[in-house]
Amino acid sequence: MGILSKLFGSSKAVEPASKILEHKGYMISAKPYKVSGGWQLAGEISKGERVHKFVRADQFSTAEEAADFALRKGQLIVEQLGDGMFK
Repeated sequence: MGILSKLFGSSKAVEPASKILEHKGYMISAKPYKVSGGWQLAGEISKGERVHKFVRADQFSTAEEAADFALRKGQLIVEQLGDGMFK
């Protein structure tokens, strides 16, 4: 099976190290994932037991870049919606 996965590629995308940021009492985690065009912007915002997941249409050429923008987008969501994001 190892030879076949080397020839045809593995179906598993390598997950980047998750970046985490605390902002106004919320924990924002960048969770970009690999897509055919690059890396998709995605993340999670949590406060206590509550979690809000978000995915945006933005794609980036590197996981690092997607993670950085996910943290910025998470901060914007916190600023605009606050606890309203959990409704």
